Amino acid sequence: MAGLSDFVLPITLVGILGYGIFKGVDVFGEFLTGAKEGLTTVVNIVPAIIALMTCVGMFKASGALDGIVWLFSPVAAALQLPQEVVPLAILRPISGSGALVIYNDILATHGPDSFIGRVASVIEGSSETTFYTIAVYYGAVKVSKTRYTLSASLSADLVGFVMSAFMVRMIFGF
Repeated sequence: MAGLSDFVLPITLVGILGYGIFKGVDVFGEFLTGAKEGLTTVVNIVPAIIALMTCVGMFKASGALDGIVWLFSPVAAALQLPQEVVPLAILRPISGSGALVIYNDILATHGPDSFIGRVASVIEGSSETTFYTIAVYYGAVKVSKTRYTLSASLSADLVGFVMSAFMVRMIFGF
């Protein structure tokens, strides 16, 4: 049985096409222009993503990430955070793309429906790249003294990481 949600995308597409035609816009031409810009963006972004994935892989292969995880493992154990998500929790405030690489590895290794996979999913979906965000937004408005922003943001990240494990246990009964 088809529900209303099955028709949302087709209705949206027909609505956009109809609105464009009504306004006299060359819808197909605009689509091609957008597709060309999208491909240009992909071509510009792919080298950086490959470089980042390589760097994260090298960081992991060198053992440096394992050393950092080892340092934080007692804290993670005390907070009942699975040790497997500690690399994600460490990298997420620094690099969203790097964290995505770690997240994909976690899902490939443990599966998305495991406790570890679900905790990683909540962390990835509910946390922010703190350092990047502070740099971009404060840089945009030319603020040089961030005062307590970094400590407050990292504290919020920590609470989010701990609560992700707690909420997955509470909701899914792990």
